[in-house]
Amino acid sequence: MASVSRQLASRDAEGDVRLPADEAIAADARALSEQLKAMRERLFPPTSQKSLRSFTSGEAAKLIGVSDGYLRQLSLAGDGPQPSIGVAGRRFYSLADINALRRYLADQAIAKGNAAKARTYLPWRNAARGEHVQVISVTNFKGGSGKTTSSVHLAQYLALTGHRVLAVDLDPQASLSALFGYQPELDLDGNDTIYGAIRYDGSARPLKELIRKTYVDGLDLVPGNLELQEFEHSTPQALSQRHSGKDAGPLFFARISAALQSVADDYDVVVLDCPPQLGYLTLSALCASTSVVVTVHPQMLDVASMNQFLFMTSDLLNVVREAGGQLNFDFLRYLVTRFEPNDGPQAQIVGFMRSLFGERVLTASMLKSTAISDAGLTKQTLYEVGRENFTRATYDRAMESLHAVNSEIERLIHTAWGR
Repeated sequence: MASVSRQLASRDAEGDVRLPADEAIAADARALSEQLKAMRERLFPPTSQKSLRSFTSGEAAKLIGVSDGYLRQLSLAGDGPQPSIGVAGRRFYSLADINALRRYLADQAIAKGNAAKARTYLPWRNAARGEHVQVISVTNFKGGSGKTTSSVHLAQYLALTGHRVLAVDLDPQASLSALFGYQPELDLDGNDTIYGAIRYDGSARPLKELIRKTYVDGLDLVPGNLELQEFEHSTPQALSQRHSGKDAGPLFFARISAALQSVADDYDVVVLDCPPQLGYLTLSALCASTSVVVTVHPQMLDVASMNQFLFMTSDLLNVVREAGGQLNFDFLRYLVTRFEPNDGPQAQIVGFMRSLFGERVLTASMLKSTAISDAGLTKQTLYEVGRENFTRATYDRAMESLHAVNSEIERLIHTAWGR
């Protein structure tokens, strides 16, 4: 047997030993980080920051829920926020303009005594009517299930439809943060993730200090990076201290909930992108949630993996409930992702899930689309990229799928609010 002190090493093309494995991996990480930074600077000059495209008057009218002709009348009369004028007199609105128009139209409706109409323009929750902030965990412990893609498109859709949204990246790999333009190892320091608000050592920061505005008006972000993994390591120590009689503050499953409650008044919906593992972070997220979306790729191995995930989740949440955790979900739904309707075995699995779980499987499925994949190559979502960048049929098919899934979840949110 080789000596314990013997190091794995990388080799060049000729097989010569060059670096110990840890140094080789670190060198690869540094090289990749530099290339990602250079790519970001090429894609999003001059500030290396992402921005959301403007919307045509037709798109803006559809988002607000009025006719294009009505928007034109408002523009000509000088009422409400004014669009920018492009080539041939075409009118364009930023999302900030659209949200300002929503507030203007809602105020006009309220002035006429039509509160119900105002809510169609501005769908913010009404805390006075008992409409609680919706905290939605998007989860599965198998990678490749479309969890982050579903999370980011849901968060952006809700912001585009006028909701106040907070997205929280709970995954140490920080894919959600990357889609919002962050490079975690360069853009974040210590205590910049939600771990900074839920840590046990007394140096926790208020969550409000960790929230960052994004380029999507009405959508804020708590980014993630590798420090989130510290919660998995520090929680057993805190539990051990508690057993020995030392006060470590709230139990792990109450920490994310307490942090989110401190900013709940500012948001209608919180979307939690959970890590692909059933650890303390995921359990804490589930205990903070009012609703859960479980993503599943319709392949037999993925469904079998989800089966184990559900058994483990049930067992662990039962322990949490007995320890005092609150587990009351407004809805639990399974979202079929990366679905290919013409694939016979996939269609059979989806049919099997619908027969087994009934309405807990979302009616709409997230279709597998080259448009979504192509947008991801530049760390963008489909909502950020214009139709002109794709084959129209491909773009329209993908957008129809996204809209169907996210509007179904939006209806579930509004139903939970009693609307």
